[in-house]
Amino acid sequence: MMFDLKGKVAVVTGGSRGIGRSICEQLAAHGAKVVVSSRKLPACEEVVAGIKSRGGEAIAVAASISDRAQLENLVAEARRAFGRIDILVCNAATNPYFGPLSGLKDDVFGKIMQNNVMSNLWLVNLVAPEMAERRDGAVIIVSSIGALVGSAHIAAYNMSKAADISLVKSLAMEWGKHNIRVNAIAPGLIKTDFARALWENPQIRASQEQRANLKRIGEPDDIGGVAVFLASKAGAFVSGQTIIADGGVIGSGAE
Repeated sequence: MMFDLKGKVAVVTGGSRGIGRSICEQLAAHGAKVVVSSRKLPACEEVVAGIKSRGGEAIAVAASISDRAQLENLVAEARRAFGRIDILVCNAATNPYFGPLSGLKDDVFGKIMQNNVMSNLWLVNLVAPEMAERRDGAVIIVSSIGALVGSAHIAAYNMSKAADISLVKSLAMEWGKHNIRVNAIAPGLIKTDFARALWENPQIRASQEQRANLKRIGEPDDIGGVAVFLASKAGAFVSGQTIIADGGVIGSGAE
């Protein structure tokens, strides 16, 4: 029962669609009680309804990652409903700018870094102390393979995701003595609404499929399963790591 999450409570940001939705559904399928969060409550409620229809347990809490007070409320509502938080998945992110760094405005860059990095630190600092008291917890931050490469178009987003990988390494050192595991997932191109502009572009999709060892782009459940591994006993000795789930693009050697 290495992947059994019965008795565990998970909070997932950006949980209403794509990768986040899959993570919510897969954690619930393995027994976790799930708090589904995103900015839009109806979208979260739709995910919750699906989980409940399959016999799982979940609630919906709307929260914007740009607003610390809303994240504090998210944590409070999770505790009010389920009494504890064992698993934190920071999946929500923003990418409001597409273009070269020479055209990046200061306020836009600040928004990207606050939403994609600072909000994760806020959430960990809100949740980790109670995990430390129980000497058990798992934190997962969803990064991107963009963190590992350069880009002429989404460099600011990639920089924030690289910062998340660095954040994971430091948080894992800080909280590891309390048996809290902190890891990142770096997905490749996944068929989600967030990445629609990429995978609907025939040239970009063909390039990704050609470079990937598996010769395809990813589906959300390809990432949901990785999250289950990291959240469960199966990942009990994994900490401070970034698991690349990209079908074999990085390191394939393909040009």
